[in-house]
Amino acid sequence: MYKRVVIKLSGEALSGTDGQILDRAKAETIATELVEISASVDVSVVVGGGNVWRGRSSDSKMQRVKSDQMGMLATVMNAIYMADVVKSVGGKSVVLTPFSIGNMSELYSMELACEYFEKGYIIFFAGGLGHPFFSTDTIPALRACELGADAILFAKNIDGVYDDNPSTNPEAKRLSKTTYGHIIEHRLEAMDLEAMVMCEKNDKPSLVFNLNHPDCLKIAISGDASFFDFGTMITSS
Repeated sequence: MYKRVVIKLSGEALSGTDGQILDRAKAETIATELVEISASVDVSVVVGGGNVWRGRSSDSKMQRVKSDQMGMLATVMNAIYMADVVKSVGGKSVVLTPFSIGNMSELYSMELACEYFEKGYIIFFAGGLGHPFFSTDTIPALRACELGADAILFAKNIDGVYDDNPSTNPEAKRLSKTTYGHIIEHRLEAMDLEAMVMCEKNDKPSLVFNLNHPDCLKIAISGDASFFDFGTMITSS
């Protein structure tokens, strides 16, 4: 079983089917599972902001820097929401950001994060790196390397990495295991290139899976072989 993980949770995972930016029922389901696994594992979460703002796809005329800044703030909104939901279901949580936002969050440092792990808190990393041109895939890779996490869990709306784009090729097959090098070489859709290079160099495995699978987080952190029935394990070699 992994002892410390960084979970990448997409913003879309928190949105409702009827246009709601935040769906309380979904959030409570995710929060409850986070609290359960935090009893035995150090849990930190990087939340995306796609349910609130999708950057240049939302307004192509915006400057990239300004668009990315709005995206950072969107992740802060989601993190504050999820941290509150975690508390409502009986957990302890904190939001850490790379820049000061008054009393809405605390300023990130590796030492502070480790202190919160020791106290049993679920940590929500928000605000990206505080700089533009970095995606929310890069952040969990960086935090995993900094904090010595055993793995990165990418909870997405697709059940793993495929050998081709499944939305355009119905014959595409899900890979149960693969390597960063294979994904990069074949230009498969998994995560941003910068994140994969960082994970490969630092030998950090990633698990990509569908968040809607029952008990997906519990199975992913356990190392149970049944994980490969609904996700993809990515390693350096």
